[in-house]
Amino acid sequence: MKYTQLGRTGLKVSRLVLGTMNFGPQTDEADSHAIMDAALDAGINFFDTANVYGWGENKGRTESIIGNWFAKGEGRRDKVVLATKVYGNMGADGPAWPNHDKLSAVNIRRAVDASLKRLQTDYIDVYQFHHVDRNTPFEEIWQAIDVLVQQGKILYVGSSNFPGYKIAQANEIAARRGGTIGLVSEQCLYNLAERRAEMEVVPAAQEYGLGVIPWSPLHGGLLGGVIKKEVEGGRRASGRAADALADAGTRAQIQSYEDLLDKHGIEPGEAALAWLLTRPGVTGPIVGPRTAEQLASAVRASELELSEELLTALDEIFPGPGPSPEAFAW
Repeated sequence: MKYTQLGRTGLKVSRLVLGTMNFGPQTDEADSHAIMDAALDAGINFFDTANVYGWGENKGRTESIIGNWFAKGEGRRDKVVLATKVYGNMGADGPAWPNHDKLSAVNIRRAVDASLKRLQTDYIDVYQFHHVDRNTPFEEIWQAIDVLVQQGKILYVGSSNFPGYKIAQANEIAARRGGTIGLVSEQCLYNLAERRAEMEVVPAAQEYGLGVIPWSPLHGGLLGGVIKKEVEGGRRASGRAADALADAGTRAQIQSYEDLLDKHGIEPGEAALAWLLTRPGVTGPIVGPRTAEQLASAVRASELELSEELLTALDEIFPGPGPSPEAFAW
């Protein structure tokens, strides 16, 4: 496994990030623990979760599964760079009780203590804002974060789903306050089929020294050989992939993609992950395996070297937006 620094920090993380969103809803606790053990064995040390994972009545379940795994000992917690998120309503589905969601100082304080309890740890390495809170000023947010850092409850702060201007705003306000390192990472939707992040988000992250952590690297399965699976095994696409394939133009694009990789003898899903690892500013994509084989496939992708010829061909099938502001200005 290869490692890199997380943005401008001294924190060293694996080029693959273990996503845990499936732990609980789709993968039971025993299998989740086995996947985390296998991830450590493969050298993956960066684990990502969120307080709301588990969903519905089971919000927090995923953090609890991870906490029970840490409790097994044998250095598990010390080997892991742990990232979780705050923002969502942790109560029953429906409107949140006032101050029980988003990024007010009171909710951040409440949420971090609850996450620490579920995770059975006394600190979080990277505490991430799951979404932009349009109602809370960054001065308040950073004041709350400063207290948590001083208490030793969190070490670094990241964002998720932030536009470029909010990354800039957050870090400019942090710099003016002084003593606050600001955002060090940004999780965003970014993959071969969805490259809009290259216009503003990735450049802002690079300018301010944030590591980019792409989520949905296979775009809901669309880039994972979905047409081939449909033809060979009768397994039809679902969710985002099915919606995309309903468009004839998109289906032709994905067919060209799969044909290209078949010619090169590379699995589509592994190529999609390997492509992200070539992108400027990317720390590593989040992979969310439901099985040990899916994890093994992701590890193979991290070792895959894509030729310049193949990279050029992928750009022809999935052209990016181009540099900003030229991409939208002329």
